[in-house]
Order: sequence, then structure tokens, then C-alpha cells
Amino acid sequence: MDFELANALARIVELKDRSTGAHTWRVTMYAQAVAEAERMPVATVMGFMLGAVLHDIGKIDIPAEILSKPGRLTDAEYETMKAHTVLGWERVQRMGVRDPLVLNVIRSHHERIDGTGYPDRLAGEAIPIAARWFTVIDGFDAMTSLRPYRDGVGEDAAACAIEDLREHAGTWYEPRAVEVFEELHRTGRLDSILEHLNDREGHASLVGPLTPEAMSLARKALLESTTDAADVERIEAILDLGSEGTR
Repeated sequence: MDFELANALARIVELKDRSTGAHTWRVTMYAQAVAEAERMPVATVMGFMLGAVLHDIGKIDIPAEILSKPGRLTDAEYETMKAHTVLGWERVQRMGVRDPLVLNVIRSHHERIDGTGYPDRLAGEAIPIAARWFTVIDGFDAMTSLRPYRDGVGEDAAACAIEDLREHAGTWYEPRAVEVFEELHRTGRLDSILEHLNDREGHASLVGPLTPEAMSLARKALLESTTDAADVERIEAILDLGSEGTR
């Protein structure tokens, strides 16, 4: 899958949840910064970034009322939300994605080093390395981003998030990834990313229309990835939201 299609799919996810859309663009930029700081090979950098763009694609299959709920999720709602990892992993494979790095980021970005994560409760080095690194990025942005249930963002939130990463290095988070991320933050190389689309005005800007080309790419890929009539109906309903802006 190329970035043009991946970006179109990420825009479709935005139609259901603006905060997920803003989150996607920030973690993709964080992923590039981290991968380049660690001097990963170019192919790995590109795969890591593609995994970042697609990591939440499974939220297409999560009810919008759960994604945008302003309060705490119930246990049942949380279990539904957790399914986005496997649902996204399954859907991109039906779209033809075979790169293990991309697939591992999508499925395993909520695993924890101590085995308390999901969906597979993997521990330590059983968690693919790309997912272990991306978990640090995803965790930091979750703690520093505007969400339906939280307004506190900015440098104070970032300082608290860095402390949380440091505290849980080796239990939840890959220690080397925390070290690299903390150094990037300390030297100010993450400041512009932290601020990107991280306010109400920025979220509002995400609802602009998709281009007809992006809609066409997303429609073809999503409809080809459907599994049954109910899935087709659900995808068509989401695509209709995007089509409204292209008319």
C-alpha cells in the first residue's frame, strides 16, 4: 500500500472521529522523527511511518458514539474499543498489505512489555520491535492530545507524559525508545508536532472535504475489503459522509 491510499483511508477514519484524525497525523510525524533519530534504514522509516498512518484504521469498525464519548468508557465499551487493533490488522490484509512491520504496528501497538496489554497479551521481545517503539509514540500523544474527555494539552502535559514514559520504561514501554523520545523532547525537536492540530480550531479544520480522487481510492479499497452485507452497509454509510463534501 502506498501513502496516497493510506492517507485517504486515514481521512475516512477522521469522518468518524476528529481526535483520531489529528492523532494520526501527529504520531506519523513523531514516528519519522524517532526513526530518523535512531538512524533506521530508509525502508524501515517509510514502513514505520506507514504503520503510523494506518495504526487506527480499525476504528472504522468501532461505533462513533464510543469513539467520541466524552466520559469514561464502560467495561463493555472498552472491550469494543480494544477490538480496533485486530479489526484493522485483518482489514488491511484484505487490502493486500503484507509488510510485517506495518501489520505489527497495527495489531500490537497496545501491547506492554510486562504482558498486560492487548490484544494478545504479548510480553517482552515477543512484542514485535516496531510495535514496541510505536507504543511509546502512541502513549505520549494520547497523554498530550485534545480528546473528547480532556482539554489539558501543551508543555505541562508533555512534561507529565515524559515522566510517565520514564516511570514505565521496561514495564510498559521499550526503554531505548523512551530514551530516544525523551531526548527529542528535551532538545525541542518535537515541539511543532506537539502543537499540530492540537486545539479545537485545529480539530475543526479536519472536517474539510476529501478530494474526489481520495474518495475514489478509499472507496475501492474499503469495499474490496468488506466481508459481508453488513460490512458493506457500514462502509457505505461512512463513505457517504465523505461524499457529502465532494459534491
